Order: sequence, then C-alpha cells, then structure tokens
Amino acid sequence: MKISRRSALGMLAAAPALRRAAAQTPTFDIHKGPFAGTRESLKAYRVPDWFRDAKFGIWAHWGPQSAPEQGDWYARNMYIEGNAQYKWHQQNFGHQSKVGFKDVIPTFKAEKFDPEHLMDLYQKAGAKYFVSMGVHHDNFDMWNSKHTRWNAVNMGPKKDVVGLFRQAALKRGLKFGVSEHLWISYKWFGTSHDSDKAGAYAGVPYDGVDPKNYDLYHDLAKDYPQKFSWDDAEIPESWKRHWYDRIKDLVDNYHPDLLYTDGALPFEDYGLNLVAHLYNSNPQAVYNSKRKEDCEQGTCVLDFERGLADGISANPWQTDTCVGQWHYKRDITYKTPKTVIDMLVDIVSRNGNLLLNFPLPGSGEPDSRELAILSEITAWMAVNSEGIYGTRPWKIFSEGPGAAQKGEGRFNENGRKALSPQDVRFTTKGKTLYAFVMDWPGAQAVVPSLVNGAGKIENVELLGHRGKLKWTQDASGLKVEMPAEKPSEHAVALKIAMA
Repeated sequence: MKISRRSALGMLAAAPALRRAAAQTPTFDIHKGPFAGTRESLKAYRVPDWFRDAKFGIWAHWGPQSAPEQGDWYARNMYIEGNAQYKWHQQNFGHQSKVGFKDVIPTFKAEKFDPEHLMDLYQKAGAKYFVSMGVHHDNFDMWNSKHTRWNAVNMGPKKDVVGLFRQAALKRGLKFGVSEHLWISYKWFGTSHDSDKAGAYAGVPYDGVDPKNYDLYHDLAKDYPQKFSWDDAEIPESWKRHWYDRIKDLVDNYHPDLLYTDGALPFEDYGLNLVAHLYNSNPQAVYNSKRKEDCEQGTCVLDFERGLADGISANPWQTDTCVGQWHYKRDITYKTPKTVIDMLVDIVSRNGNLLLNFPLPGSGEPDSRELAILSEITAWMAVNSEGIYGTRPWKIFSEGPGAAQKGEGRFNENGRKALSPQDVRFTTKGKTLYAFVMDWPGAQAVVPSLVNGAGKIENVELLGHRGKLKWTQDASGLKVEMPAEKPSEHAVALKIAMA
C-alpha cells in the first residue's frame, strides 16, 4: 500500500505522542496462572469452600492511630480545626504546625503485644480466619515494607506485626488475611496540608506541607481540593503505581488467604491486575470489595461494612464490624455479647460471614471488657458452633418479629433490635436443619415454619443438652418442650433431623 507524503509526515509528527502514550500505559508483572487483570477474566473466579465454611473471623484493626486511644480517623481528624481529636492533640502534643501525626508514630510502642496469646484467644472464641491490619489510610505499613520508611519494623513498635500475626494464625490452623486501606490515603490525608482559620496560628500551615514529610502526608498541590470523596478523582498515576507496588509487596511476602480493600476495587487496571496476581499466587484466596458491581459475577466477595445483605444472597458475602470503634477509643460503650451473637447467627443464616474487630489499644493488649466479650463468645461457640461452621442457608433465613429487619447496605446495623425468643434463624448441613431460637424461650420453643407438610421430622435435639426432648409437629408448627436449664446464654440451637 502506497502512503502519501502528507500521511507519512503526519505519522512522523504523531510518533512522539504515541511513544509517550505507550510509555504511560501501565504494565504489570503478575504471577502466571488462570487469571488475567481484566474484569472478563476474573468473572471465572469462584469463592473457595474454606470461606463458605468458616463463617466467623476476627480482625485486629490496629496501628499508630491506636496509640492516642481517641478513636477512628485520628490522623485525619487531628488536622480538622475544632474537631475533638484536633483539640486533644493540641492539649497532649502541641500545635499541628509543629507536632503532627509523624510525631504520634513513635508513641505507638506495642509494649504488651503478644500475638501468640491473642491468637489463642481468637481461636478459642471460634474464629476460623484472622485478619491483620496491613496499612490504614494513615500511610503506615504494619509489615517490613520495602517501599516506604514509614513502617512498623522501622518505626513505632519496630516489629513485623503482619508477619508475627501470620505466623501465630497459621500455627493454629487459621486462615490469614490482611486489610489495605492505602488506596485512598492520597486524598484522605489532605487535611494535613491545611491550616487554622482562626486564632494565634491562623494561616500557619500544618506539618503536612513540609517537603521532608511528603512521603508520609503526600506531595499535594497547593490548590489540591480539601473536600473528601471516595473515588479516584484527583489521584495521580504515580500514586496508583505506588499503591500497586506496595500492596503487591504485601501479597508476595505474606501470602494472604484474604485481602480486604476498604472501598471499591481501586484504580481499575492496577486493582484488577493485583487481584489476578493474588488469585494466581494463591488459588484459595479471597478478595473483598465494598462495591456491589465488582462482585456480581465472580471476581470477589462483597463486604458490607456495619451492614448486611437483604435476605439470602446467592453468593457468599461478609459483614465487617466492630465491638466499638475501628481504632481503640477509651471508655467507649461496646456491643454486648448478645448483640454480637445475634449478628453472627443472622448473618450466617443469610449466607454471610462475620468479620469482627476487637480494637487493640496502643499497647497491643485487649482491655478487660473486650476479654469479657471474647469469653462469652467462646462459651457460646463451644455449645452451638455445629450449627454455624460448614452450614448453608435453608429455604428461608428467618421468621418472627425480627424478620422484618431488612434492608441491604452498609452502615445499617444501628437500626437492629435485639432478637427475641419468637425470632428464629435457620441453617442447614446435609439433611440436618438447625433452628436457632434467638433468646431463651422458657418452657416451650415454637418454630412456626415447620408445620405439618413442611417436611417430615425424625428427631429434635438441643445443642448442649444431653437428654431427649419431647416435641410435636402440627398445623401450628414444631413445638419443643425445653429443659429446665438452658445450655448456653443467648440464642439456642435446635438440631432437627429431616427425613
């Protein structure tokens, strides 16, 4: 084919721009395997059985923001004028123009951190997987990171927290996960580049504007928008590549069975290639995203932060929540053990898993109230876990007045009410149906769904009770005479052998 002189000159003129575009196209060195870094390829992913069976995990949402023991988002909120954490920081450290979050990090000592003891507690409480904080929005890596000096081996506790947690979890047969919240750090830390609007320091920039601190607080333009949003807007390609390299380093060195992202799957090609790399490296791995569209077909397990699916989901999913705030806060009111157990059973009946955070103080040692909650969960699981682990949903997940508490989404747990003896949640394992009566019913438990014609019942047992039970099945449902002593606090499980 003959090319005109004008066309040839045009191609020559365009060549530098094409070369620049090609140079800017990201490339990814991912582990060889069945998955490529595309949405189409990742549709073939299937959730491994270990996650479907595990049902309950415990999370240590822990890092340098735990050291002040002032609750969530300290590293951001301490730079928001008038905020309670802003005031606390000035009273305890000094003004943010002189003493910033970089100066909080050395106070994160973890002097009572004992991962072996913690994992013993979590295993006894029934957790089948454990998740360690990898890196929060504060840009501080909790592992021996090769991409930033701001890490737990180099500063603060001077320990490889992720590595020590991983070793303790695997030793006890638990699956091991890590969470990454890093992707949004570039926007989240923008407050560190601000200044007071009033008072003696009005107009004096906070320590985030000092170029010496850019590798912690980011190198932001002076006109960088301060309004925060959970999206990719205003995040440069250089940060996306840096995020990819750091989280890939975490995956390559700690081989997680679960990787949790705090938000949607980030940065499209970067995120897709990272997930493909994770699955190719570990075919039994799970990736959590909080965007429903990411997980509609294959790809990942959908996570609802402090929320739940509406009814029985076709695919396994996860609730992540906390007994208090995500980062440790002194004197906060925790969830009661009943609340936690109500949530666990309700979530499992809907085909979900519960990932529960026990926020550690800066020392790394749980407080006495957290230990009391763990103790009650441990006692309950010792009796009732048979109806939790390895189960699948029944044809319905619930009945009773609490069944009306529906509504899919995040951050909707506060509207939940304590479940009553009239509330029942169902799970199955083979031909066995477990009906959890969600509080002690007294002399008789009634399961209205199990009327005559709903299926022939061969036997009924009560988990934790050795004696035989008297029961009848008629037009009003299954009626079970309960023993004088309840086998456990909170929900009790009827084990029903179906024909």
